[in-house]
Amino acid sequence: MENEKRKWFRQSDDRPDLQPEDTTPNLSFFFKLLKRKLGKLMTLNLLMLFQVLPVVACVPIYIYAKTYPTMQSPVYAPLLGAHLTGRSPTAGLLLSVLGEQMNVPRLSTGRVVAIALLFAFLVFTWGWQNVGAFYNLRSLVRGDSCFLFSDYFYAIRRNLVRGFFFGLFDLALLALIGFDLYYFYHLAGTFVFGVFYILVLVLLIFYLVMRPYLYLMLVTFDLSFFKRLKNAFLLVVLGTKRNALFAIGAAILIGVNFALITVCLQFGFTLPIILPFFYLLPLLGFMATYAAWPVIRQYMIDPEEEKEGQTQKSTPPAVD
Repeated sequence: MENEKRKWFRQSDDRPDLQPEDTTPNLSFFFKLLKRKLGKLMTLNLLMLFQVLPVVACVPIYIYAKTYPTMQSPVYAPLLGAHLTGRSPTAGLLLSVLGEQMNVPRLSTGRVVAIALLFAFLVFTWGWQNVGAFYNLRSLVRGDSCFLFSDYFYAIRRNLVRGFFFGLFDLALLALIGFDLYYFYHLAGTFVFGVFYILVLVLLIFYLVMRPYLYLMLVTFDLSFFKRLKNAFLLVVLGTKRNALFAIGAAILIGVNFALITVCLQFGFTLPIILPFFYLLPLLGFMATYAAWPVIRQYMIDPEEEKEGQTQKSTPPAVD
């Protein structure tokens, strides 16, 4: 009778034992792990959204302000003076070409204060937000038990000072590179400025690949600022293959979203504009962490564990 009950629950007596899963951090396991952790990633998105919401909130505050007309071209005023003084046909022709007006939003004091507060919130919490996000992403990639909200704020409390100051450095560097990219883009008509534009673009891509290493080391090791920078630079070089796959995957993901939004806007369909806010940040973070963490483990954790194991083997047992 007992054997029959077992058969009823197991359905078969000769089913082979389950084989241990291959958890090698390759491309195949990435999609398996992503499928399992997708629900938690979407929940983590609720916390990561605060990295972009202040900027998004500033857009309607600026756009829907009262506007006043102004000239697009800065040479309009001297051209108008030349035309009124000498009645030059050339100046009159240029005025008709360069005299187009545009409406510029006029920010009231309240709107300026609101934008300043939003940017202040972003600046002061930038490092903490990334620390909490990468702590959770590391747990998801490693397969650890992960309590998203409590772990998020635990990581912030644990790295309160270091996370704050590194966030200031990170945001300032991103803003500086972004400004240089914008500046050289508009001056790229000559060869020299075109070369500078390409160099800044390469620097931006390299730093975006390097950022996950910096934050993962911040939440994992007790290292100085310059030690983290040096190690992150070396690990990016050592993990070139994984980093290249991450860069390609991130470019494909962003490109698909951009193409979808562009195509839908041509048909008056605006819903895809908000879709990336539901999944883009955690997916990019998960891809970056999946690429960076195995490299960190290979070169920074495994050697230390091997040394500890050899030390324990070489140490003779205590004799009473």
